[in-house]
Amino acid sequence: MYFIKKQFKSFVQDSNPDYFLLILVSLLMTIGILFSYSLSIYTVNYYDYNQFHFFIREFLSGILAILIMWTFAHLNPDKTLPKVGWSLFGIFFFLMAVMPFLPESLVTKAGGASRWIRLPGLSLSPIEFFKIGFIYFLADSFQRILMQHNNVPFLKELKLLLPYGVVFLIVVFLVAVLQKDLGQVVVLGGILTVLLMFANRSYKLFAFLIGIVIFGVVILVVIAPHRILRIQTWWSGIQDSMLSLPFVPDFVAQALRVKDVPEPYQVLNSLSAIYHGSLFGTGIGSGGLKLGFLSEVHTDFVLAGITEEIGFLGLCVIVLLFTMILIRIFKISRRVQSTKYHLFTLGIGLMIIFAFLINSYGISAIIPIKGIAVPFLSYGGSSLISNAIAIGLVLSISNKMPKEAKI
Repeated sequence: MYFIKKQFKSFVQDSNPDYFLLILVSLLMTIGILFSYSLSIYTVNYYDYNQFHFFIREFLSGILAILIMWTFAHLNPDKTLPKVGWSLFGIFFFLMAVMPFLPESLVTKAGGASRWIRLPGLSLSPIEFFKIGFIYFLADSFQRILMQHNNVPFLKELKLLLPYGVVFLIVVFLVAVLQKDLGQVVVLGGILTVLLMFANRSYKLFAFLIGIVIFGVVILVVIAPHRILRIQTWWSGIQDSMLSLPFVPDFVAQALRVKDVPEPYQVLNSLSAIYHGSLFGTGIGSGGLKLGFLSEVHTDFVLAGITEEIGFLGLCVIVLLFTMILIRIFKISRRVQSTKYHLFTLGIGLMIIFAFLINSYGISAIIPIKGIAVPFLSYGGSSLISNAIAIGLVLSISNKMPKEAKI
């Protein structure tokens, strides 16, 4: 008992974490829990669930998430972050690798892809937790290896990056090919590229990586018919407005016009929900597009459902909350003295903003829709708990900020 108590004390520190960040994230989680009840009404009736089925699950996940953030906020990151970071990287990398070989009783499949491990009472999405471990892997190894080699020739930079390229290609195969989840690969690739910029890499390398990323995405799209169809479906919804612009020649418009593809019902109904919400919304619980017109509105299309019920002004409040959260995270990242902590917190902020932008751009038809959850708002225990771990680690790192830098 004395040994356990001594070990526990070594992880705890005299702390003064960024409680305002904790409050902001908890507010977003509370909004997500509320709308997990309001927006899930059609799914509840269709599957004959109890009306509080999704609400209770999300509420319990939310309570656990807040407890996780509070606990991590008071732990010493020097002890906690390496253990948590490497554990998340190793364990969930292994789970993603073995998922295709697990029996169907343990894996939930969607569209022919295995993305969730089925456990008693819940489903676990390994990629949500792996992202945190991947960010720690980059932050730790960049600080130990890359940051020690500045102003080196371009070819030597490429040689230094070779191990990261191999790891990332394996992740691409596991996630984009086996799980058919290109959106998460885009998020991880974006984080890798930006963190390399902050690891003092050359602009030549950055331009080279951008080219490789674009080439890789094109290849992943071309080899997957379902992705080509998704892009064609997205384009069919906006081609009339885009190709009717006065500076687009007729022969170009004819060449780019697609025909005989399914209408993008999900995106069109998403836009209808946003338009129907107007300035002030229809009122919480009074949205109409969630009644079978917009499937799974409480998950991937949660922003559209929320906008319909609380309007554009309500959406602005949510965007403001996200902005304030990111400001707090980037402030911690900028002012913490450790390079590893700086890169890790920056990566967590990028993970949140990339997911939010990809989802919001998708539901508004700016880009093809991708199955990326909105952090803290979309229904799903894996997303909520993993993001809580990420924020909890950031809160623990906030204790390392100089006292004069804290508000």
